[in-house]
Amino acid sequence: MVLEVALIDVLAGQEEQFVAAYGKARAVLVSTPGCLSARMTRGVESPSRFVLLVEWDSVEAHLENFRATERFTTWRGLIGPYFDGAPRVEHFTAV
Repeated sequence: MVLEVALIDVLAGQEEQFVAAYGKARAVLVSTPGCLSARMTRGVESPSRFVLLVEWDSVEAHLENFRATERFTTWRGLIGPYFDGAPRVEHFTAV
């Protein structure tokens, strides 16, 4: 299992619109082959900062089954307009 961690900064004042858009976009993400779970969290001290946590079978499942497909285009089209800069995305494994 691989954990994708995405740090997402949202344009100030558009946080609730982002949350609503994520509600629609999540279905696209979790229906991807190899996606085990997805959870979005919101900063307490920084309410315009969100952290997306996605469990994948493998890095390849994320890159090939999601990022390289129309799923990603749809996903990004829904939530991307609210980004304040590009998200920082990294993959992690258990130790």
